[in-house]
Amino acid sequence: MRVLAVRALPLLIVLGMGAAGCADPRPADPRQAEPPATAIPSDPSPSTATPGPAETQAASPSPGESLIAGRYQPLWPFAGPAEAAKWQRAHQADGTEAWHLDAARTAVAFTRDYLGFTEIDQAVKVVQDGAHARVHVGYRAEEGPKPFVAAVVHLMRYGQGKDAPWEVVGTDDTSLTLTRPAYGASASSPLTVGGRITGVDESIRVQVLHPGADGPLGEVCCLSAGGQKAAWSAKVDFAARPGGTLTVVASTGGHVATVERFAVTGVTVPR
Repeated sequence: MRVLAVRALPLLIVLGMGAAGCADPRPADPRQAEPPATAIPSDPSPSTATPGPAETQAASPSPGESLIAGRYQPLWPFAGPAEAAKWQRAHQADGTEAWHLDAARTAVAFTRDYLGFTEIDQAVKVVQDGAHARVHVGYRAEEGPKPFVAAVVHLMRYGQGKDAPWEVVGTDDTSLTLTRPAYGASASSPLTVGGRITGVDESIRVQVLHPGADGPLGEVCCLSAGGQKAAWSAKVDFAARPGGTLTVVASTGGHVATVERFAVTGVTVPR
């Protein structure tokens, strides 16, 4: 599916995010990362990369068929391997939607367009290791000259070949973690969600999302939290069709930006 922010803002603590349960975590990264940040153009749009509700219903693969490398949940922009392969064929034919080949642009589009965190519009740092990429997404605030990192988005190549597109599979979490439900767990409503947070006067929002839906399938807000690695938990009701993968996102903010940190994980809906 990553940092302490206080009202007076004398200190901004280390952050670096990872899929709650999304394997292969990396060490924490500074929240106030080294510039320059990469501003991402506004052309990536979930409407061009994801199917509409009717198409999703007709072609939704089973969770086991969708897994990347046998273990990673495909969260966005493709709901399954057939969609990724369809884009790949179209791109080979006419070069359509080349942003799917750019991990930074895909991560920012996921954050800004799919999650709706419009202030988080920069790729501060990109670390690529073979089929994996970690993109530190962030935002600028008046209080600091450097961009603040809100999360480290974990992506993987989805499919075969050099032109296999990037797919978001989770985040690398530290100061805001999302450990329940477990990554890849079978989910039913109401869903118990939780983890740990370091911060002061935090307000946590939880949403359940699916590509192609008009809005959140479920949402709960606003859970008061704070402390040093303090436990937090909430229950969220949601309505989803059987089969497929859902994105669960926890976010907090309100000190220097609407959303200052977030974490995501992927769960499945049994058929």
